[in-house]
This record gives sequence, C-alpha cells and structure tokens, in this order.
Amino acid sequence: MLLHLFFIAFGMAMLIIGGDFLVSGSSALARRFKISELAIGLTIVAFGTSAPEFVVSFIASINGNPEIALGNVIGSNIVNLLLVLGITGLLAPVAVQKKTIFIEIPFSLFAAILLFVLANFGLIYGNANTLDRIDGIILLLFFCLFILYVFKSMKAQENGDEKTNEIPTPIWKTTLFIVLGLVLLVAGGRFVVNAAVNLALALNISEKIIGLTIVAVGTSLPELVTSVVAIIKKKSDIAIGNIIGSNIFNLLFVLGVSTVARPMTYSPVFNRDIYIFFAGTLLLFAAMFTGKKRILDRWESAVFLLLYIGYVVFLIMTEGA
Repeated sequence: MLLHLFFIAFGMAMLIIGGDFLVSGSSALARRFKISELAIGLTIVAFGTSAPEFVVSFIASINGNPEIALGNVIGSNIVNLLLVLGITGLLAPVAVQKKTIFIEIPFSLFAAILLFVLANFGLIYGNANTLDRIDGIILLLFFCLFILYVFKSMKAQENGDEKTNEIPTPIWKTTLFIVLGLVLLVAGGRFVVNAAVNLALALNISEKIIGLTIVAVGTSLPELVTSVVAIIKKKSDIAIGNIIGSNIFNLLFVLGVSTVARPMTYSPVFNRDIYIFFAGTLLLFAAMFTGKKRILDRWESAVFLLLYIGYVVFLIMTEGA
C-alpha cells in the first residue's frame, strides 16, 4: 500500500513539473511567433493533454471495445468541463475572450450534437446506434475545419499589445519545454492512474467504481494540471483553450480516427452522458453573461464542481442498481 502511495505522489510530482514546462514553453512559443495564447491552448496544449484519451480510445476501438472508447471520450469531456473547469475557476476567476464565447464554446457543443446525430440516426446507411467509417470521416472533416479556423485566427491576429523588450526564448529551448512537459504529463498520468487503481483494488473497492471515478479522472489529469498551472500563472487563455480544445479534439479527432480504424456500435446509454455534456456547455455559455461578463466567477465554478460530484454520485447509484 505504501508503494502505491509513493507512485501516486511520484506521478503527481511529474504532472506538476510537466504542466509547468508545458505552460511555460507554450507561452514562450506564442510570444516568439506573435500568436495568441488562446490559439496555442486550443491546439498544441489541447492536443498534447488529450494524448491519453487518444491512446486509450484508439486501442480500445482496435481491440473491439467500443464502450471503453466511447466512455473514455464522453466521460473525459464531462470531467474537463465540470471538474477541471470547476477547480480551475475556484483558484481564480477565468477570463474568456469574446470569440471563445461565440465561436469555440458553441463549436464544442456542435461537435457533441454531431456525434449524437451520427450515432442515433443512420444518416448514411440507415444503421442507427452504429458509428461506421463514413461517420468517422465526417467527424474528421469537421475537425479539419476547426483547425483551419484556428490557423486563420493565428494569421489574422497581430498581437500588437504584447510588445516587449524581452529577449525571445531560443526555439530549441521552447520546443524542449513543450515536448518534455507533454512526456511528463502523460507518464505522470499513467503512474497516478495505475497506482490509484491498484490501491483501490487493495482496499476492495469494486472495479466498476474505479472505472467511473479514478480512471475517468485519471485520463484528464494532464488537462487538470495544465489548466491549474496556467491559471496560477495568470494565463487564462491557455487554461480555457486547453479545456475547450481538448473537448473538440476528443469528439472529432479521437473518435474520428478510432471509428475509421474500426467501426463501433453505440450504446444508447451514452445519450444520458451526452445530455450532461450538452447541459454543462450551455451552462458555461450562460455563465458568461451572469455576474461579471465574460468571466467564470468562483461561485459559478463551485456550481460546476458540485454538478460533477452529483453526476458521479448518480452514476454510482444507477450502476449499482
């Protein structure tokens, strides 16, 4: 048991150091190339922190375990939206740019609606509750449109308010920070999840409960640590970009690639969880117009956190029934 606790502590240390490296390197990259930290958060940081979800879902799909692939993506998105954003916003209010409110947040909602429609209504071949390769290609096409939008935003942004006499960080050092940060985040996340699962089994906690809690949160640990480090460093754009970008990446790219690799059946039970994601995304949008505009206040973040706790309790109760 002590060994499991040691590995949990060791993994958490790797996560904290990795998150610090990733945020520092990403911020330096944005300054060097005069692109917004939000764009960096939506792409490099979001894709990097979603690496665990991609690996888990892709392998699960190849091995013919669609419920693991789908549950990992949908569950991780709920964790990102309610738990990660809730904890991040409790530490400090999260400022959100206008275009994030009216473009990126609605796009993440659209991505979830697209998955819902493709999975529940056989639009192409009439196969309801099935995600086939055509569906996967459709998801990937919309992912490409999102990437195109981000890069156009990068090009259009002059970033004139970031003029400074600071000497730019060498590109090799920036790249090293980003790569090392991502490696530490993924490796640290694996350490924490594996050790936590072994500890839970040693304490006779059921695997069902482990899957609903530890593993679901574990694959989102990189997003959690990165967003927390970003908000502590007063990098709100990286924090919110990481969360929204990761959700879009999971829904369109991770499931798109996994479905193209091997078509999967879709259990209607996941509709309940997609509804939770719908509600959470709409709540985030509404929160931008309550209290201080375009800011996720601490009390609103507390609501997100309480909703996640309620969601987990509901899952445990219904699964145990």
